[in-house]
Amino acid sequence: MWLEAMGGDLEDDGFEIVATARTGDECLSRARATRPEVVIMDLQIPEPDGATCTEILMREFPTCKVLVVSASGERADVLRAVKAGARGYLLKSSTPEEMLTGVRQTARGEAVFTPSLAGMVLGEFRRMVTHAEAHNDPGPALTAREIEVLRHVAKGMAYREIAEELFVSHRTVQNHVQNVLRKLQLHNRVELALYAVEQGYLRA
Repeated sequence: MWLEAMGGDLEDDGFEIVATARTGDECLSRARATRPEVVIMDLQIPEPDGATCTEILMREFPTCKVLVVSASGERADVLRAVKAGARGYLLKSSTPEEMLTGVRQTARGEAVFTPSLAGMVLGEFRRMVTHAEAHNDPGPALTAREIEVLRHVAKGMAYREIAEELFVSHRTVQNHVQNVLRKLQLHNRVELALYAVEQGYLRA
């Protein structure tokens, strides 16, 4: 019922639904066939679960954007989804308008969270930064170009937009992002954006 209701709202708002799925296996199979730009993912689906599906999708289709919509607001579920690569996390108790706005923001590459969950994710990231500082870890050295790419990623820009802005190839941008993720020991663009905010890169 929720799937049908959400699908109707999206179509009424002008989105094209290329596929729907009720299990993890269906999700992966149909995503591979249709290569959607945005995937709205429920965590509580038959195996593989939503977080595992998100991780697989991010590995196979790095430009795909996943928005988790779940009944669970548990800290472990939210953090697992973010680490898997989800761009955002909305609770199913959100209004239809909040859902549609969240999908539009996700499509633009923005991080989208139910307000109470955003505080939780940012708090966890601050805890990680504080832990590193307490152990006198200055953090990895990023090159000037990596910092430039990091700023653009944190602004929600797509790889192709960054490539055009910096006059480099799409592949070069992807390589820079992967290098930054590896150096910072982060998992995805959401964590990169949080890192950029915490370190003041967007103010520089």
